[in-house]
Amino acid sequence: MTGWLHEQRLMAVRNVIRDRRARSILDLGCGDGDLLVGIVREEAVARVVGVDLCERSLTRLRTRLEKTADHERDVELLQGSLLNVPARMRGFDCAVLVETIEHLDTDHLGAFERSVLGRLRPTTVIVTTPNAEFNPLLGVPSHRFRHPDHRFEWDRARFRRWARGVADRQGYVVQCTDIAGQHPRLGGASQMAVFDGCDKAARNQAA
Repeated sequence: MTGWLHEQRLMAVRNVIRDRRARSILDLGCGDGDLLVGIVREEAVARVVGVDLCERSLTRLRTRLEKTADHERDVELLQGSLLNVPARMRGFDCAVLVETIEHLDTDHLGAFERSVLGRLRPTTVIVTTPNAEFNPLLGVPSHRFRHPDHRFEWDRARFRRWARGVADRQGYVVQCTDIAGQHPRLGGASQMAVFDGCDKAARNQAA
């Protein structure tokens, strides 16, 4: 995906984090840290934990963080699966999965749901994933995915059905939006689901 669309996606996620006034962030599938490096610069954020399966990515991220001037946040990097995040990570203000779930086999999505939303119970969970309807605009043939490691890419209707089901089962409310570019018929290059715990959502409506 182009650099501009990537930046648009990261900006959309950061805006939700700011809107929710999140102070503790769990970045699941953090990779080389494109989102995490920006988060540690946010004055309101006190604690950030990045989790990724790839130790090489985490090594690159550590190097990037060392070059990030004057960041005083509590930052921890863990090698591991988002299907088995340590229980001590329970109760973060926000968990973020940027273009991550499509790397899971669909058979593992239930385990992800139970692990993150069911067991860890972040106040807010942000999930972005490619919008398959946008692929022709990126030159992606209909028989292929954007990345060889992707296990699936959903259209917007399929993503919304999945997100509503997760929210209903785990006691969250969810809002889905198009992000990273806007096409009048095909939507954005990516799509985002923001899950808020029901107590948090009720407080926001009352405010």
